[in-house]
Amino acid sequence: MNHTDSADPKLLANIRIVLTRTSHPGNIGAAARAMKTMGLSQLYLVAPAVFPNSQADAMAASAGDVLAQARVCATLAEALADTTLALGVSARRRDIVAEVLTPPIAAIRLLTEAQAAPVALVFGNETSGMSNEELGLCQRLVTIAANPDYSSLNLAAAVQVLSYEIRQAWLGHASTPQPEMDAATGDELERFYGHLETALAELEFLNPGSPSKLMLKLRRLFARTRLAKEEVNILRGILTAAQGAKRAALSARNPDAK
Repeated sequence: MNHTDSADPKLLANIRIVLTRTSHPGNIGAAARAMKTMGLSQLYLVAPAVFPNSQADAMAASAGDVLAQARVCATLAEALADTTLALGVSARRRDIVAEVLTPPIAAIRLLTEAQAAPVALVFGNETSGMSNEELGLCQRLVTIAANPDYSSLNLAAAVQVLSYEIRQAWLGHASTPQPEMDAATGDELERFYGHLETALAELEFLNPGSPSKLMLKLRRLFARTRLAKEEVNILRGILTAAQGAKRAALSARNPDAK
């Protein structure tokens, strides 16, 4: 029996490839071609420099349908809003404390989570890669073990490597474990982080003039733990209670304040 006879195509449909701030339209087309050869079709583009474009069409070859249905987003947060797992493809960074996955392990993680909700692989700009802010929206990193003497991998080639690993894991889908929890979506996490920043500023724990450094560290902390929907609700309840207690204390000290 052909391996694809029992493999669930819905799993691949729940895996999106996200390209952020892509400079050259030809790379978008080549990435679309790499995806289609491995059965992936969900392409998301975050603030591409040029798209649509004839160079993208030419490099896509027979993957024009992937380009035609590509979704263009203004921000990475928008592209990840409904996902429960986002893996950022990046070279190993000493300043980033996060679990780093190999491509085969990343493929299994994606397929596991894709059984319940959309997931994403995120690729950065061709020259600068992913920014700290973009990495802060991802729960894990993926690194391709390239030649350390020449590790510059073309964007489409990186997409091809990861897409291949996903397909190989998909073909061996019988060993794919079930998701361990009802994970929070990207949109739910972003609302939590916004609430957390507001609450910490009200509690005078966070400097409102320069909150980004601490918030980035807190994002990485929670990304390492992974948060379930229920856990996000609990944490937001705690924040709301802390805000209420702070406001009540201020009101008691200044009863005439409006």
